[in-house]
Amino acid sequence: MKLALVFPGQGSQQVGMLAGFASHPVVQATMREASDALGDDLWTLAENGPPEALNLTRNTQPLMLASAIAIWRAWEQEGGARPAIVAGHSLGEYSALVVAGAIAFRDAVPLVRFRAEAMQEAVPEGVGAMAAIMGAPDDAAIVEACREAAQGEVVEPVNFNAPGQLVIAGNKSAAKAKGAKRALLLPVSAPFHSSLLKPAAERLAARLAEVEIRSPSIPVLHNVDVAEHAEPDAIRNALAQQAASPIRWTETIEAMAARGVTHIVECGPGKVLTGLVKRIDESLTGLPLNDDAALAEALATTKA
Repeated sequence: MKLALVFPGQGSQQVGMLAGFASHPVVQATMREASDALGDDLWTLAENGPPEALNLTRNTQPLMLASAIAIWRAWEQEGGARPAIVAGHSLGEYSALVVAGAIAFRDAVPLVRFRAEAMQEAVPEGVGAMAAIMGAPDDAAIVEACREAAQGEVVEPVNFNAPGQLVIAGNKSAAKAKGAKRALLLPVSAPFHSSLLKPAAERLAARLAEVEIRSPSIPVLHNVDVAEHAEPDAIRNALAQQAASPIRWTETIEAMAARGVTHIVECGPGKVLTGLVKRIDESLTGLPLNDDAALAEALATTKA
């Protein structure tokens, strides 16, 4: 067995998302630590909402990071295996870097709030949009459809999540994707990872220059280039670019498989990434850690 851990981004949050870990004091302690770093009560927000506050980008990003690290610490405390490689989807990349020892948790929490605000403020509300394209025959057809539909504006593929599952983003007057069975407008407030977010990438680069970053103790595959970086400045550059660049998730999972990974544990609330693992490569075993029962099952499976 060769283990990888992956960390989700925005979209897996919901009220009560950590209720399944009530028996793990380390989870509440981690949420308190994050709350102290931020000056907001993230545990109460996770437990009680309201959904409107939970889904505000400036709240969602630190909340998802804190939840992922809380669940990682529960995994570690229960004797979970150390991964051979880690990665995160979009925001989840910051969780991966914390686990790999590249960024201190206390630094990462306010950093991702800054990232959230920079991304939100890069495009005026109502100008940008994101849509999931489901059931398209191939990614190349969507890429071409976006080019044709742009007409001087921005319409781009931004999340290559799995075969037949791609997200586009850009100006709201967006493309009708060729051959897609379904295009679903996403309930997000900005066209994340599109080139419209370049102002956010520039602000983030300046902020990252002030954050202490160390060489990771576990290889981290980055979204922007599906490569690992040991040098702190290369990590800063990858994180800044990521804000305005596509998330290459299909290639990330394929790269893990090529390195001999057999089991991929999703460390965070929800199980979106576990579903994507199965779509990308059926030979891989994907395991969520979305509650105590799932944690127990993942521990048993990876120790077998």
